[in-house]
Amino acid sequence: MKNQKRNVIILMGGPSAEHDVSLATGRVIMNALDKNNYNVMPVTITKERKWLLPRKENIFLADDRNKKEKELEAIETGGAIGTLTFGKADVVFIAMHGIYGEDGTIQGLLEFTDMPYTGSGVLASALAMDKLKSGKMFAFHGLLIPKYLDFSRDQWHKDKENIIAEIQEKISFPCVIKPSRCGSSVGVSIVKNVNDMEHAVQSAFLHDTTILVQKYISGMEVTCAVLDEGGGKEPIALPPTQIIPKDSDFFDYHAKYTAGATEEITPPRMHDDIIKKIQEHALRAHTILGCAGMSRTDMIVSGNDIFVLETNTIPGMTETSLYPQAAAAIGISFPELLDKIIQAAINKKSAV
Repeated sequence: MKNQKRNVIILMGGPSAEHDVSLATGRVIMNALDKNNYNVMPVTITKERKWLLPRKENIFLADDRNKKEKELEAIETGGAIGTLTFGKADVVFIAMHGIYGEDGTIQGLLEFTDMPYTGSGVLASALAMDKLKSGKMFAFHGLLIPKYLDFSRDQWHKDKENIIAEIQEKISFPCVIKPSRCGSSVGVSIVKNVNDMEHAVQSAFLHDTTILVQKYISGMEVTCAVLDEGGGKEPIALPPTQIIPKDSDFFDYHAKYTAGATEEITPPRMHDDIIKKIQEHALRAHTILGCAGMSRTDMIVSGNDIFVLETNTIPGMTETSLYPQAAAAIGISFPELLDKIIQAAINKKSAV
């Protein structure tokens, strides 16, 4: 008997600064999923927090009616959840990046509806999204992180001069200024002198109320993906990728999403012992935060030291993104990778 198709919702968009990146991820996933195995329904959350859904009678149709804008309704969250529950989705593939999609918010909503979803749960998602909290956890468990200071918007307004003096004394220049809770390098700046501090801080405060100031670590930027299928299988670290921006000081938004702006080498041009250590760090970060399904940890290799920067629980998932590149390096095709991530979501739900 032929296996029944699974009903998969691709959830993308959202009100975060990474809305457009999320749409790109969602569309690629939607097109790559094997239509012989899945009934796919794209669901876009607008920047205004409306859910674009087909009418109930059109949910998971085999034709394209549920993909045409004129057939979609803009629904508030409460009504949208009712429609999705009616549709009896087997799994929700979360393709939302940044706050609301990657920080535990949408995960909590889906937990309430009892719908299986891809990736990490509420707590791991929230911790990974918060670079201050996750960094403290990494350091507690013995991983190296850059020296840092943190302060809130209120503290900055009340005590700016003393904060700047403390940065000069304890961190020095160059330093990295970033929002504590944001992805895709949004709001991140490398500050080379005190005169550039004000602009960088204000840019970061556009995206969060808490800011990290980290010591700039000179070295090679790398990232390492982890595939965690569950179901009794141990998570595995995929081959790391060395990241060499061609016209940026670091792997910023431009370098990440502009074709040809970055050289990406998988596996990196490094000694096998260093590669193994990078993979061990990625697995440890994944485990420390309690991630599931997938993650990708960004690091700096400086001499014999490896500094952990952050863990992404919903990495970019276009065919040219770093995570699929790493999977391809060990023979896992993009559609096969998506199959594994979906199965991991089913396994995670079954284990509860």
